Amino acid sequence: MPKYRKKLIEVDLPLTDISAHSAREKQIRQGHPSTLHPWWARRPLASCRAVIFASMVDDPSSCPDEFPTIEDQVIERKRLHGIISQLVEWKNTNNESILAEARLEIAKSIARQPDKPPIPGYTTQPYSPSPLMGEESKARVKNDKSSPNPQTILQYLAEHAPTIYDPFCGGGSIPLETQRLGMKAVGSDLNPVAVLITKALIEIPPKFANKPPVNPDADPMGMTVGKGRKSQKLPWRGAAGLADDIRYYGKWMRDEAFKRIGHLYPTIKDEDGIDRTVIAWLWTRTIPCSNPACGIDMPMMKTFQLSKKKGNEHYTKPVVDRENNTISFHVQNHPADVPTEATVDRYGATCIACKSTVKLDYVRQQARESKIGEQMTAIIAKGDRKRLFISPTDEHVQAALSAEPEWRPNQTMPDDPTLVSGRGYNVTHWHQLFTQRQLLTLTTFSDLISEARSLIANDGADDDYADAICTYLAFILTKTSVRNCSYNVWDNTKEIVAGVFGRQAIPMIWDYAESNAFSISNGSFTIAVEGVAKNLEQLPSEINIGKTYQADAATTIQADSGPVIVTDPPYYDNISYATLSDFFYVWLRTALRDTYPELFAGMLTPKAEEMIADRRFEDPRQHFEEGLNQTLKLVRRLCTDDYPSSIFYAYKQQEEDRGGKTSTGWETMLNALIDSGFHIIGTWPMRTELPSRLNSLGSNALATSVVIVCRPRPEDAPIATRSQFLSKLKQELPDALDKLTSGTHIDPVDMPQAAFGPGMGIYSQYSQVIRNNGQSVPVREALKEINNAVATYLDEQQGQLDEETRLCFGWLTQHGFDKGLYGDVETLARASNLAMSTVNDIQHLMTAQGGTAQLNPIQYFNPDLKSSSRDTTA
Repeated sequence: MPKYRKKLIEVDLPLTDISAHSAREKQIRQGHPSTLHPWWARRPLASCRAVIFASMVDDPSSCPDEFPTIEDQVIERKRLHGIISQLVEWKNTNNESILAEARLEIAKSIARQPDKPPIPGYTTQPYSPSPLMGEESKARVKNDKSSPNPQTILQYLAEHAPTIYDPFCGGGSIPLETQRLGMKAVGSDLNPVAVLITKALIEIPPKFANKPPVNPDADPMGMTVGKGRKSQKLPWRGAAGLADDIRYYGKWMRDEAFKRIGHLYPTIKDEDGIDRTVIAWLWTRTIPCSNPACGIDMPMMKTFQLSKKKGNEHYTKPVVDRENNTISFHVQNHPADVPTEATVDRYGATCIACKSTVKLDYVRQQARESKIGEQMTAIIAKGDRKRLFISPTDEHVQAALSAEPEWRPNQTMPDDPTLVSGRGYNVTHWHQLFTQRQLLTLTTFSDLISEARSLIANDGADDDYADAICTYLAFILTKTSVRNCSYNVWDNTKEIVAGVFGRQAIPMIWDYAESNAFSISNGSFTIAVEGVAKNLEQLPSEINIGKTYQADAATTIQADSGPVIVTDPPYYDNISYATLSDFFYVWLRTALRDTYPELFAGMLTPKAEEMIADRRFEDPRQHFEEGLNQTLKLVRRLCTDDYPSSIFYAYKQQEEDRGGKTSTGWETMLNALIDSGFHIIGTWPMRTELPSRLNSLGSNALATSVVIVCRPRPEDAPIATRSQFLSKLKQELPDALDKLTSGTHIDPVDMPQAAFGPGMGIYSQYSQVIRNNGQSVPVREALKEINNAVATYLDEQQGQLDEETRLCFGWLTQHGFDKGLYGDVETLARASNLAMSTVNDIQHLMTAQGGTAQLNPIQYFNPDLKSSSRDTTA
C-alpha cells in the first residue's frame, strides 16, 4: 500500500468543465494576463488552476476516517468537482469567496498530514452519514463550527504548503495560478524574456501591493472609483497604484514622443475636407519586372480588397501609367477593374502591367541584390463609426520616407526556417523587420524609458519602484512593436492591423500594414499602456511574492527539496522559443539591461542549451531527449513523495524514421518520464485550444493537451518479464477501466487517451520490463499492448478491429456523422497508434479540412484512397 494520500487528480477530474472554460478563455483579451506581454503556446489559466488544485487536494478515497463508504466518497468528490467547476470560470478568476473556499480545501488536505499542525481557528464536526439522511444532508460532508479568516488560511499555506515549481515557466501561467491559490510559486526558464514576463506577473505586483502612486496627479490618500454621486474614495489596493503610475508615465512618454516625431504621422482629409486620424498605411513590396520591354516595378499583392465588411467594402485599384512606366493605386468602393487574383504566391509573381510571370528564384535574386522596393497602396483613417479608405498621397508617402532613426537594433537574425531570414530574401538583421519610420518611433520610445525613470525618481520613487515601473513601460514598447513592424497583415474582415505573431513564425509578408503608433486604435502606444495597466489591476498582488529565476532546467533546479512539480515543457521542435523571442529581446535589452544585467548580458537570447529539437543541433532529436531526460532526473531526485507531479503535454503526432522503427513525441515524453524514475498514474486529455486560431485555419492542428500525472517510482521497484506485465495488464486494467467509464467525467473521444493512464501505470511501476532474451520491452510495444487491452475491454466482440476502424468507432461514439474538431482525430489516432502524418492517411475514412473533420458516410467510403504508408505486416 502507498504511504501517501491519493490526490484528486489521480482519481477523477471534471474534464468537460475544465476543457470548456479553457477553450473559452482563449477569447478573453481585456485584463487577461496573457495580454501583459506576448508569449507562445501558453496553457490556459483555467486548466493550470484546476490541475494545481487537484494536485494538492486529497481524494476522498484516501480519507477513510472521514468518508468511510464509497457513497460518502462519491458525494465528497462531487463537492470538490463543484469547486473546480467554479474555479475555472473566467468571471471567477478573482472571486475571493471562491478562491478562499479552494484555499481552505488545500489547507485541510495539508493539515491531514501527521507532521503538519491543525489550521488555527478551524474545527469541524465529524461526518456521520446515516441511511435516514436526505440527499441534501448527505451532500453536507462537514459542518464547520467556525469559519477561518481567509488571511489565516493564506498564512497557513505560506508556512506549510509545499512549493509549486515550474522549471519551464514560459509565459508564467502555472506560477501565476499557484500564487492565486495562495501557495509558494517558483518558476525558472532559460529564456530571459520568459523570466521577465513571469517576474512581472508574480514578483513585482506583490512587492508593491497597496502602495499609492508617486505621480503628481494622483491622490496618495486614495483612489476615486465610480462617477458622479456614486463616486467614492477608496484606499489604494493591490496593484492599482502601480497601474496608475503606468498610465501617467506611459501617457507622458506618448506625449513627449509626439512632440519629437508627431510630424511623421500626419492626419488625412476625408472627402468633406475634415481632418481624420490615420489608423494605418498599407504598403506593398515591389521588384523590377523581368520583361525588358516592361521593366516596371511589380507590386507583390496578396489581395486588393481593403474591407470585406458589408456596406463598407473597399478596394485598391492599380493604375498603370505607361508614359512614366509606373503604377499608382486608387481606392474605390466597388471591385470594377480590380484584380481578383494575388500577384505573388509560393511559386513566383505576376506583373500587373505586362502579365509576365517570374519564378520565386527570380524574386529572391532581386531581394539579394537589394532591389525590393515599397509602395503605398491605401490609407485607412478613423471615421464616424466606420473605417475610411483613402488613396495614397504624396504628403503621406514623403512623411514615411523622411524618417531617419539615430540607432537601430543591429543584432543578427539566425538563419531559421521559422523566420523570414531563413527564406532567402536578404533579411539578415532584426532591424530589417521595421520601416525607417517604425524604427524611429520605437527607438524614440526606448530612449524615453530612461528619461521617464529620472522623472519617476524625481517624483519620489525609490530605485526598486522606478525599476518596476520601467519594466512595464518596456513591455508597452515591445507590445507596440508587435503591430508596428513591416510584417503585419491588414485583416480586411475585422478592419484591423494583425499582430506579427499570428502564428509561431515570422513569414515573408509582401503587402503589409503600418500602424499609427499615435492613434487610439490597436497598434498604438496608448492602447498598449491601457492594456498593461488593466492587466496589473487583475493580478493577485495581495498574496505572497513569487520567485523567478533564469536557469537551464537540465542542470539547475531552482527550488528547495520537496517541491510539487507542475510544468509545461517545450514541445519537441514545434516552437523556436529563443529565436522568436529575440524579436522582443533586442528592444528589452536596450531599455532594461541596467535594471536586469543578469538577464540581458548577451546580445541575444541563449540558444545552445535550449531544449528543442532544432536543426542547429548536430542531432536535434538526441539533443532534445537528453535535455528532457536530464531535467526529469533532477526533478525526480528533488520532488516530494507526498504529491504527484503533473506535466502538460501538447504535441501533434508525427513520425520519424529511426532505423526502420517509428517514434512519436508522445513516446519521447513517456520514455523520458519512465527512464527518469517516474511512475505514471494518469493521463487526462484537456481541450485547451480553439479551432479558429490561425495555425489551425486550413490545417488540421491539434486541439487537445494531455496532463500526465506521475509519482516517483520507488528505488527498489522490481523487474518484470513481458509475460508478467501482460498478465497484470489483463488482470488489473479492466477494473481500472470500470472506474474510468462509470465513475469519472470523461467524454467518449477522450476515453482511449485517459485509459493509457492506468495502462502505463502498470508498465511504469516496474524498473524494467524485459523479454526472455533480456531485452527491454519499449514504450511503443507497451502502448500497443495497452491499446489492444483497452479495445478488448470496450468491445470484446470487436477487439480485433484494426487501428483505423477503432478510430472510426471512437469518432462515431462521440460525433456520429457530424463535424468535429480535427484535434479529436489526433487524440483517437494517438490512442490507436495510428500515424496521421498527412491528410491522405484518413481520406478514405474521413473528410478533414479547415481544422475540422467528419466521418464519411458509407456510400462515400473509398478504399482505393487507403494510405500506402500503413503498416500491413503485423
